[in-house]
Amino acid sequence: MSDTPLLEVRNLSKNFGAVQALKALSMQVRAGEVVALAGDNGAGKTTLIKAISGVYRPTGGEILLKGETVTFASPQEAREKGIETIYQDLALADNLSIGGNIFLGREPIRKAFGFLPVLDRKKMADAAKDTMALLDFHVSRMDAPVSNFSGGQRQAVAIGRAVYWNAQILIMDEPTAALGVPEQRKVISLIHQLKTQGRGVVFISHNLQDIFAVSDRIVVLRRGVQAGERRIADTTHDEVVKLMIGG
Repeated sequence: MSDTPLLEVRNLSKNFGAVQALKALSMQVRAGEVVALAGDNGAGKTTLIKAISGVYRPTGGEILLKGETVTFASPQEAREKGIETIYQDLALADNLSIGGNIFLGREPIRKAFGFLPVLDRKKMADAAKDTMALLDFHVSRMDAPVSNFSGGQRQAVAIGRAVYWNAQILIMDEPTAALGVPEQRKVISLIHQLKTQGRGVVFISHNLQDIFAVSDRIVVLRRGVQAGERRIADTTHDEVVKLMIGG
């Protein structure tokens, strides 16, 4: 494991007019590490991930990938550099299969009869199978529309898409929020799979139990400022809550 973090944020700031949503925030994510972001609504978590993923352009500071400074004009540019964000709504196309969702907007084309461009369904099906196997995830019908799937299964499809396009950093926004307990466990185990593959995960959650179950470190934000950073092994729920509310 090299010493250079996969992702490093240095003194990142973001202003909206006179409002400073993020102030000189620094954090790192290493390969095979899950870093949780915690904080109340308005603490700056969403602003931070949108700055990292190319939605917002930071007002100050820098973002480094594997030690090199990067700037993104769009989320597409961030994706091309290996940063995928999985928002709560997952942005899946309900009527399409797993393969259809993995290739959404980037559909593979083959030539039928040597000249006729058609959708390469085999490539899509193979990618779906391989990717889901990599996540140790099994559904009986790979060709079923994802609207048939449960919340945890849909989460797996969104993660699978990121993995297929070789995301090195996955930003997961409240991935367990709308799920029942068995489904939450499934997502936690998916995140453990990502760790073993050496990817970096930024995990945003209101659920401290999930944070403690999956993260290596936690960065606590309060009103756009870093209120503290702890190794999960060295802290408690109480300490994290105190950091969040400023006690």
